[in-house]
Amino acid sequence: MNMTDLLDYIIALIAEFAKTHGLTNQQAYRYLNRYKGLDFIERFYDVEHTLSFEDAVEDVTNYCQRFGGTIA
Repeated sequence: MNMTDLLDYIIALIAEFAKTHGLTNQQAYRYLNRYKGLDFIERFYDVEHTLSFEDAVEDVTNYCQRFGGTIA
């Protein structure tokens, strides 16, 4: 795994998550960090980066809900 590609993907997915859920990038980052979404993105990067951003945002949203996140 190329670390630069991973970081670029994480940044892009945070921005898409923010846009989808009406958050700022900073709010999205904090939410994803608090509810383990960033861990999910890193752990499953090999699969998630092959999906559309829409599908990846849905996956990470559902994952965060398992850890107490309330954004649906």
